[in-house]
Amino acid sequence: MSIKEKRDEHLSIEIDYCKVLIQYRSELLNSVVPFWMKYAIDWKNGGICTCLSDKGDVLSQDKYMWSQLRAIWTFSALYNKIEKKKEWLDVALHIFEFVRKYGRDDKGQWVYSVNKNGTPLRGATSIYADGFAINGFTELAKATGNKDVIQLALDTYYNVQKRLAVPGSYPTEPLPIPHDCIAHGISMIFSMVFNELGQYLNNADILQASIDQAEQVMTVFLRPEQQRLYEYVRTDNTLLETQPGLTTVPGHALESMCFMIHIYQQRNDQKRIQQAIDCIRWHTELGWDYEYGGILLAINAEGSFWEDKWDTKLWWTHAEALYALLLVYSISQEEWCLNWFRQVHDYTFSHYPVSNYGEWFQRLDRYGNHISNIADLPVKDPFHVARSLINCIGVLEKLVSTGKEENVKNNML
Repeated sequence: MSIKEKRDEHLSIEIDYCKVLIQYRSELLNSVVPFWMKYAIDWKNGGICTCLSDKGDVLSQDKYMWSQLRAIWTFSALYNKIEKKKEWLDVALHIFEFVRKYGRDDKGQWVYSVNKNGTPLRGATSIYADGFAINGFTELAKATGNKDVIQLALDTYYNVQKRLAVPGSYPTEPLPIPHDCIAHGISMIFSMVFNELGQYLNNADILQASIDQAEQVMTVFLRPEQQRLYEYVRTDNTLLETQPGLTTVPGHALESMCFMIHIYQQRNDQKRIQQAIDCIRWHTELGWDYEYGGILLAINAEGSFWEDKWDTKLWWTHAEALYALLLVYSISQEEWCLNWFRQVHDYTFSHYPVSNYGEWFQRLDRYGNHISNIADLPVKDPFHVARSLINCIGVLEKLVSTGKEENVKNNML
């Protein structure tokens, strides 16, 4: 191939990056964010309404705490990573004031849900809420430097660490951990949120806690010999040979491996990064519905929590897949990632965006028909789609920038 052919080939790829970047910025800024700003912010009572129809109708003013906490991350990240718009930071601070007043019980644990005024409806029935608190407050602290915000993140960290030290001592609604088992979701979430907090504070102990959880993901739940990442294993780290131990959730594996890549990039651990890349490929190939397109929710789900919905195709799965595949391509430049990204992108944007109102449908049946916006929680959460688009934009901007740099080099030859 001549220098000119190489240059033209590279230019065509760069233009593709630019087009996708423009599309993703538009989807985020002209569809997803306006939906939440228009329909969801509860300026009267505090917080954000997430029990919404796809048309933006408020179905309930009850507030699920982990959705409040994740929304803090989303609006803080928009401010930190996309544009320093005061209106986004104002929303993040507005929700923060609501959760600071009403979000924790007398043990310092984050509750599951409250009514519109903050009166508790269900107590601390999910430790995942505590993880999203750490994540949201860390991102908000990056935006504001507010010491009270980061102190609340630290208080939550120390509270959580005591509970994580005793498996089985904490609930994980909506999916309970089977008796004498540990859950991939716990190590996945807390490895990520501890890493973010530890990096922000430059705290070696918190960073070590992140690595401890990440190593659980990579050595206990990930089984390279089977090319699978399992959701549950026994407390002695052996595989659970009955359900739900046999089930794999491809979207969860993709999301988890993005966290692992970020964590191990900071340590320049190429072995772990490659394992995560391999895992993303295995689970994209495993989860893809080769007959009807899209990524299935669960594999080998008979007799598990996912038995009746294994063949549904959820919005968050596809959002996570888009970022995972772009991230891996930006690292490896391997063609398989780009090919899969194109397939997932085409399916996603032809099925999920809600015309006229904005945001995405939450669930499709196997054939691609919209079935309901009610998932595991009765919420339309301002998190996965926005986070994926924010992260994809970051990768695409680097790819476009790298392409321009390469073009300059080629033009100098």
